[in-house]
Amino acid sequence: MNFALTEEQTAIRDTFHRFAASEVRPTAADLDTNPRFPSELFKRAGEMGFFGMRYPEPFGSGLDVQSYLLAVEELSWGNLAVAAACTMQSLMGTWFLHRFGSDDVQQRLLVPALRGDLVATICMTEPDAGSDLGAITTRAERDGDRWLISGSKTFITSAPAADFFTVFARTGERELSWLLVEKGAAGLKVGRDIKKMGVKASLTAEVFFDRTPATCLFGEPGMGMGCLREILAEIRLMTAALALGVARAAFEDARAYADERQQFGRPIRKFQAVGHHLAEMAVDLQAARQLVQWAAWRSEQGLENATEASMAKLFASEAGHRVCDRAARILASYGYATDHPIERYLRDIRFTLIGGGTSEILRVNIAKGLF
Repeated sequence: MNFALTEEQTAIRDTFHRFAASEVRPTAADLDTNPRFPSELFKRAGEMGFFGMRYPEPFGSGLDVQSYLLAVEELSWGNLAVAAACTMQSLMGTWFLHRFGSDDVQQRLLVPALRGDLVATICMTEPDAGSDLGAITTRAERDGDRWLISGSKTFITSAPAADFFTVFARTGERELSWLLVEKGAAGLKVGRDIKKMGVKASLTAEVFFDRTPATCLFGEPGMGMGCLREILAEIRLMTAALALGVARAAFEDARAYADERQQFGRPIRKFQAVGHHLAEMAVDLQAARQLVQWAAWRSEQGLENATEASMAKLFASEAGHRVCDRAARILASYGYATDHPIERYLRDIRFTLIGGGTSEILRVNIAKGLF
């Protein structure tokens, strides 16, 4: 295993870092104070080819998992909320259209979505079904040659801005399936915007279906869980990369502050307690990066990767939270003040402890994978 970046991977990382530094990061505080869908940045990400990185030609550039994760990390370094909205579009929101969509659906919805002209999302979570997706109650019933969906979803990323929805629903007593619903469909209602402690510009809402006609069924009835497993490992690696990005931003800010802040006539980095915080942060970041790179390498080699991706996501999100907490400790009162981004990092990073599978459910999955 050689994790040294290729010239192409380095160029991708640097390109998205420049974008994050010059366009994403300068808007982060305002988007947190005045939450709204980051339309302009979203469109720019599409123009840069981010949404099509994991899809082969003619839809995208067909880049490797590591290249994609590098871009994700840089976007998150700029602003986790913007990165969350963009990653929803680049993977979960569009994957089923690419995998199962007809030529009409792909040309009418997928192609403009990958350009950033349309917004996509996926509807899984329900009020009583989060980690236990087998407990969902949203149903899709046949009505002649179409499917009608009834039920509700919650915590749906980008729902207020979405042009189409990939919906997880029960199509039979034991059948779970994925269906496509387009904005404007009868009986479709996007409910209240759910207020959150962090990632505020990644809008989250309830979605309701009242005998809403689906545009199409993706694949065959009952393929729902199997299809989800096809992309679940990559979803978890993507979430790990999101955690790495914001944690790296916190570490860099804390390191710079520790070098500049003077107490008792010397920089606080020279005090052992602060130095130990920085050392632990650096170890957490490096260990998380190695786990993510290892799991990404396994994916590229076509090796079984479910347990390894869960390990990477679990460690990166937990380590990222530790890093942000230590950064706030180093800045002390400034780390608690809203005029410094450290407190936003600390609020935002908690999203990665939940998205892509909670730490608790990941530990269950890893334990099962051991046997």
